[in-house]
Amino acid sequence: MHRLKRVGLVILAVLILIFALIGLLTVTRGTPVSSVITLSDSGPPAVNDSLFERTFELFTGTHIFSGNRVEQALNGNGTYPRLWADMRSARQTLTVQMYYSLPGKVADTMATVLKERARAKVRVLFLIDAFGSQHLSKSYLDSLRSAGVEVAKLRKLRWYSIHDAADRSHVRVVVVDGRIGWTGGFGLADYWLGDGHHDEQWRESNVRFEGPAVMELQAAFAAGWAEATGELLTGPLFFPKSGFQPVGTTHAGLLYTSPTTGSTPAERFLALTISAARHQLYITNSYFVPDDDFRRLLEHAVRRGVDVRILTVSSKTDVKTTWYAGRHRYEELLRHGIRIYEYQPTMIHSKTIVVDGLWSTVGSMNFDNRSMAFNNESNIVVLDSAFGAQMDSVFLDDLRYAKQIKLVTFEQRSTWSKILEVGATLLSRLL
Repeated sequence: MHRLKRVGLVILAVLILIFALIGLLTVTRGTPVSSVITLSDSGPPAVNDSLFERTFELFTGTHIFSGNRVEQALNGNGTYPRLWADMRSARQTLTVQMYYSLPGKVADTMATVLKERARAKVRVLFLIDAFGSQHLSKSYLDSLRSAGVEVAKLRKLRWYSIHDAADRSHVRVVVVDGRIGWTGGFGLADYWLGDGHHDEQWRESNVRFEGPAVMELQAAFAAGWAEATGELLTGPLFFPKSGFQPVGTTHAGLLYTSPTTGSTPAERFLALTISAARHQLYITNSYFVPDDDFRRLLEHAVRRGVDVRILTVSSKTDVKTTWYAGRHRYEELLRHGIRIYEYQPTMIHSKTIVVDGLWSTVGSMNFDNRSMAFNNESNIVVLDSAFGAQMDSVFLDDLRYAKQIKLVTFEQRSTWSKILEVGATLLSRLL
């Protein structure tokens, strides 16, 4: 009998170890694309090749529509006044999805506008990530519901869904009457207010757009709402026929990415984008922690003559672990000719890329494993030289407020900093 108990305990211990290993592998999984290959001598399609647009659509499931109007909205000063005005113009529907929220002026104004529109008989839907917006109080949400706002929480943390706890929705959505869309990196916290040049006034990049691409943003919201409530939104109230009519000349689409088994749309998008660069590749990202494969892709771009520049955070970051993990790879990147800059005035939270002044993206996607493998993300993608020129201009202007990292001086950083970098790198799959 005692022997049977011992055997049973051993079997139980082995099972626990197996499940623990499965859990560890689940929360540290990466994505498998290591290179982009082609049988032609010219390599993968450049952004000015018509095959690039079609390939992007096939790889990511995103359709690029003509007939859009897309505008950058920088920092709080360039975002919230116009965002509130757009939201107040809603006459039929107003759909809002936020990842991160803190009590304060921004959250209070959001609540005021949502309640105003709901009382005006607009159907108002407000979706928040249960983890990222956990600091919004019950009374805050109850006041919205009392005014007629429909409120839902996405991916509540429960014991039976603990295996999915790492998969968060990092998406930002505001859609007004199916005709105006907003996405980017903004949220409901007061440090998003201001001009992006002063402490505690984050440097942020958002985008306002009109045209058929708005329908894709609405569909991204609908996917999250269905997951949270079981209700799948459709019909002309949310997807009006007029929403598919051209309002401008810009080619754009909404890249909506989700965690999957194997390579993800986010990873395929980023690999294709880097490989398409022929002249310039300008990346701004607040959490820049490229894995081995993405570092090789960036290094290959330099070898084929691309001017690769990275703008990321300084010590004023809100997540020091991620900053240290990214800095651990600086020496390798600098030795391969990649130029790296750290933004000095404040936290830079922007997530943008512009390739050859033609292919651009603005959104919520970070340059780290979490965005590639675990998060839902929303990014506008734009194939347009005029918008690309604006993106180039903003990037180069930001460099005026940044410090370029030089290899010879960076190598002289303290031993303690190097130790912190190594330790942070061990957690890079989780960041």
